[in-house]
Amino acid sequence: MRTRNLLGISLASLAFQPLSGTETVKPESRPNILWISTEDFSPHLGCYGDKVAQTPALDKLATQGLRFTNVFTTAAICAPCRAGIITGMYQTSIGCMHMRTTSYRRSVENPLEFTAVPPHYVKAFTEYLRVAGYYCTNNNKTDYQFAKDPVPASIWDDCSRTAHYKNRPDKNQPFFAVFNHIGTHESQNWDIRKVKTDPNSVKIPPYYPDTEIIRRNLAKMYDNTARLDSVVAQLLAELEKEGLAENTIVFFWGDHGDGLPRSKRWLYDSGLNIPLIIRWPGKLKPGSVSDQLINSIDFGPTVLSLAGVKVPAHMQGKPFLGNQAADPRTYVFGARDRVDEAYDMMRSVRSKDYLYVRNFYPNEPFTIWVPYLNKMPIMQEMMRLDAEGKLNSIQKSWIAQTRPAEELYDVKADPFQLNNLSEDPKFKAVLAEMRLQQENWAVTTGDMGRMNEPEMIEMMWPGGKQPVTDKPYFIVNAPEDRGSQNYQTGGTFTFPMTLSFYCPTHGASIVYTTETGNKAAWKLYSGQLRLPKGSANLRIKAVRYGYKDSEEVAGIFVVK
Repeated sequence: MRTRNLLGISLASLAFQPLSGTETVKPESRPNILWISTEDFSPHLGCYGDKVAQTPALDKLATQGLRFTNVFTTAAICAPCRAGIITGMYQTSIGCMHMRTTSYRRSVENPLEFTAVPPHYVKAFTEYLRVAGYYCTNNNKTDYQFAKDPVPASIWDDCSRTAHYKNRPDKNQPFFAVFNHIGTHESQNWDIRKVKTDPNSVKIPPYYPDTEIIRRNLAKMYDNTARLDSVVAQLLAELEKEGLAENTIVFFWGDHGDGLPRSKRWLYDSGLNIPLIIRWPGKLKPGSVSDQLINSIDFGPTVLSLAGVKVPAHMQGKPFLGNQAADPRTYVFGARDRVDEAYDMMRSVRSKDYLYVRNFYPNEPFTIWVPYLNKMPIMQEMMRLDAEGKLNSIQKSWIAQTRPAEELYDVKADPFQLNNLSEDPKFKAVLAEMRLQQENWAVTTGDMGRMNEPEMIEMMWPGGKQPVTDKPYFIVNAPEDRGSQNYQTGGTFTFPMTLSFYCPTHGASIVYTTETGNKAAWKLYSGQLRLPKGSANLRIKAVRYGYKDSEEVAGIFVVK
């Protein structure tokens, strides 16, 4: 693929242009795409039938677009899930399933903090968008597991607290912009001293006891939801003010279920089911509803499909909108592995009718030791009541000291997933089918969960040392040299000439700039550049997910 205008560089009167290129789709048919994502958020919205939620902006958005009811994340916790979303791959297939890579053995002296190294062919879906000419911004959470911040410069045009589609240099350039709201994160539920939502108005799930602390904790969650709605209202109003609403597809979604016990970190619907609302003016019927099964790894491929960019064959996510929309899924899959300090391995399969959960550590407690989780008032209340022997059988079941090896739930008859049917003879055939689906998925997707993490780290970071991306080269095509040398400096050449970049590291991307300083805007290289007459200073570097960036290479090119 070649970009039409993204590879152009302005330096005074200088402009580099790609040697050749074709657009994937016509410029006028390329929509802008806006993602509004939020943390730790189940479908607690008025448009989903929640009578306590105060969400007028999101409810209005649902009346303007398509609301999905069967959307599930691939993990019930942020970093593994977000690694899957940005790559379109199951986190278990690319070594990003442990939450977080930087938590590995952090409680011991001199812990190793590693970054996962995905297979060489794995790229963030935004790299394909950038090559196709989209201006891609992220404001500003990443948590991709394969990089600490700042993430590789190949992924975003701008990834910062000030990142915004309004900052694109060419206002006619289509954009893909992400705004991540953190105000619904579980940590925002810890302080329940002051709440605005009436605690008596909230509904208590049957797996919680009905106490004042639990009611206030749920009320706090609804307070945070109301603030989220106001943020969404501002973003949508801004889009309208800029005159972009009619040509912008808006996505609203949560990264996984509520930041509460038995939701976040658990593979029940309370932990994996999320809201998804999409507004696409003139294309989606306003106020429509879909029960199509969708996995969160489908989001990126769907954006590529909507943008007219071919979805790479290796991606495991399936587009559900656009001209590349795939057949609907019959099953969606989820996984839980290490959570902070605590190891675990659970896998789930969800159809429209049933949820299957496989517990690979049946002798471990349901509530593995996670200090972060134990800061939640609900969790502390549950532990107190458990110690006092005041929990009923349903409430006790999910903090029990052992687990069943398998769980099976009829999700329509049992929406809270309380009645395990795995030993019911009537459901023997269903259990066998769901078990088979899980086993086949593990094989076909290359589930790395069975690999010991130290072995995986040794494979990714041999000897415990992070690999380093090789320095890239300048490849010159000019009368003086037809690509016979690998330059790491510039030179003087005769017009016409073109310039290419190359890095020996398998799977590396190359970025370049004519700017100086640490805040330079890095362009993503995707093909030969035609250099006009004059002088140009170029800086290039190579990036590989999980590796250290290469050293920069700088050259001054004089074209006569």
